[in-house]
Amino acid sequence: MVGVCLGRLGTASRAGSGEKTIGLPGYPSIISPMLTELKIDDIVQLRKPHPCGSYTWRVTRLGADIGLECLGCGRRVMLTRRELRRRLKKILPKDSDD
Repeated sequence: MVGVCLGRLGTASRAGSGEKTIGLPGYPSIISPMLTELKIDDIVQLRKPHPCGSYTWRVTRLGADIGLECLGCGRRVMLTRRELRRRLKKILPKDSDD
């Protein structure tokens, strides 16, 4: 049964059918590709606004937890990668002012 994996509902599918793998055939990716693109000082937009009204945050720390700073009021929070993946709407393009 090389190259065959069980899907979410137990149905068999081929590993080469467009699934992302972590290096072992038949295992789906466990890391969101969007979060691996994050860098320090990136600007992200979350789905719900902060109580100050701002949707945009600056990434201040990367690790097991992600540090974010609100661009509206300067509040700093720490979110787990799982929580950020759930709340993230998009990564905004960087300005070319640097």
